[in-house]
Amino acid sequence: MASFFGTKINPRQHHRSQIKFYLFLIPLAILMLLPILFIFNHAFKPQSELFAFPPRFFVRQPTLDNFRELGRVAAQGSIPLSRYVLNTIIITVVGVLSTIGISALAAYGLSKLKFRGKHLLFEINTIALMFVSSAVAITRYLVISKLGLVDNFLVHIIPNLAMPVNVFLFKQFMDQTPDELIEAAKIDGASEMQVLWHIVRPIVAPATATVAIMSFLTYWSDSGTSFTYINNEANRSFAFFLTSISSQANVVAGQGMAAASSLILFLPALIFFIFSQSKVMDTMAHAGIK
Repeated sequence: MASFFGTKINPRQHHRSQIKFYLFLIPLAILMLLPILFIFNHAFKPQSELFAFPPRFFVRQPTLDNFRELGRVAAQGSIPLSRYVLNTIIITVVGVLSTIGISALAAYGLSKLKFRGKHLLFEINTIALMFVSSAVAITRYLVISKLGLVDNFLVHIIPNLAMPVNVFLFKQFMDQTPDELIEAAKIDGASEMQVLWHIVRPIVAPATATVAIMSFLTYWSDSGTSFTYINNEANRSFAFFLTSISSQANVVAGQGMAAASSLILFLPALIFFIFSQSKVMDTMAHAGIK
């Protein structure tokens, strides 16, 4: 049983003293839920409700016309819709797994290995957290161009493999792993990779879930990479395809397709978060304790 501002809270039993918290949390939860409800309602609105004034939050006559129009326009393209979907699935799966692996390896080195300059490297990583992507857009393009990744399918994955925030999260969790436990494993003959997999990995599971969600959102909804670096239509992402056909259509049809596209892009992220949210909450709790 926990105590919060002098009030005892039992998460498994309701008590009258908890009512004041519900009076605050329920309206806040409803407020946070409104954008999600809007996305779902907006996707099923007919054209008359999309352009209604004053705007209506909830749909009154739900329809699938926006999705049908989206499918009709997609069928007219030179590249089949399945190719864009397959591209994005490959990008997302490979990108998420690679990001988790590389970020965890970098964080383990910064947390548990001893080598000259590791504190400087971590400080550089921390400073990099302050830069937004738009501030380094030109430099990013020059580096990608020099690496020969322009119009290369791998440009969707490689530039996002090592994100500073991911390394920071992993390191904060790995710092809590007792050094004695790692030394005992090494005495028993475990290699660094075995220590990372069998000992450190279960401890950083909450951070892994959080990094997975952030990486999933980055790769799944990324349309800017295809727009900036890809010329071959067959190598572009599903997010770029949805964004482009919505913007190229006429004003009326474009609004409906844009609403449907938003829901299609948002739904997998929502499902992924629902299945991972318990681990994410553990990460937030850990950060708060820190």
